Amino acid sequence: QLLFQDALEQQVPPTSFIFDNKKQSGRPVASCRLNYNVPILRLWFNAEAELRQEFRLSRRAMQSLQRLLKRDLAHGLSYRVVSSVFSVPRSTVHRIVNKVARHIQNNLKKVIHFPRAEDLDTVGEGFGLLAGHQVFNNDVGAIDGCHIRIKPPQLHRLDYLNYKGFYSINMQAICDAEGRFLDIFVGYPGSVHDTRILKNSPFYLAGQYPPTGYFLLGDGGYPCLDSPIAVITPYKEPVIGAVQGRFNFRHSRARSVVERSFGIMKTRWRSTLFKALEVRPAFAPLVIATCAFLHNVCLDNGDLLEPDADVAQDIFDPQAPREGLAHDERSGSATRDRLAALLIQEAH
Repeated sequence: QLLFQDALEQQVPPTSFIFDNKKQSGRPVASCRLNYNVPILRLWFNAEAELRQEFRLSRRAMQSLQRLLKRDLAHGLSYRVVSSVFSVPRSTVHRIVNKVARHIQNNLKKVIHFPRAEDLDTVGEGFGLLAGHQVFNNDVGAIDGCHIRIKPPQLHRLDYLNYKGFYSINMQAICDAEGRFLDIFVGYPGSVHDTRILKNSPFYLAGQYPPTGYFLLGDGGYPCLDSPIAVITPYKEPVIGAVQGRFNFRHSRARSVVERSFGIMKTRWRSTLFKALEVRPAFAPLVIATCAFLHNVCLDNGDLLEPDADVAQDIFDPQAPREGLAHDERSGSATRDRLAALLIQEAH
């Protein structure tokens, strides 16, 4: 629909459409209809054909997305490729991508949201299964940050240079044991530390999640906290003794689901997220949030895939150094020690 609208507004005769010039009440009227001979449109309208290879979503996920947004959608390839496939100017593709991304942003909380209170125990049981121990049954999320490559602006260019050596925007996410995003916070330049992003994120400032009695799992780049929210991190390497080693092993098994989620999202939208984004840095957070939204839609509709090996390696690169506690934070070390001790007690 958006392609039709822009084509009519610009009077651009793309091969995806057939323009008709008719007269109504003696006056010329311009209209257009689909040209079903265009290969990608033949694929779309063949109800038996699978869409994932061309559209990166299964047909079931695409239909669910249309129901969520109540409109037709555009593809996720580069502006150049979409422009070529549909024979429309890049400026038209740019407008469509902006319209769809902003529409998804307005509907983001339909798909990315924290679980209801009555679902928390189910979420925790999922993490207990991942860890292989019920000590982790009160874990209701794994938190981490991910760097999305961008073409940096000339102004404040070095702000976007991350510790890995490339220009990026940060995406912080919390996911459940299924790899579904529960919360995202996107937009800080790549040089900003994960801890600073956490402490400026809305859920942290509101003390919104997790509720009392539950905790999140974070990697060694975060502080181990009991308040204002509970975030349990691994013991610093090298560990001291079998207790710490056993805890870190179980912790890693549960927490790594968030890294896997980033890998799946980057694999699905590889041409968008695994190379420098072809958009202005100011618009990049909206594109990234859109990809996270679509990631959840895919999972909700059974559209699963494995992360590519090179994407996984990019995700698992070394962490930034850990920052210390602020004056208004309380350490979670005692809670971590208690959980670690329970692992050993139940092992005996």
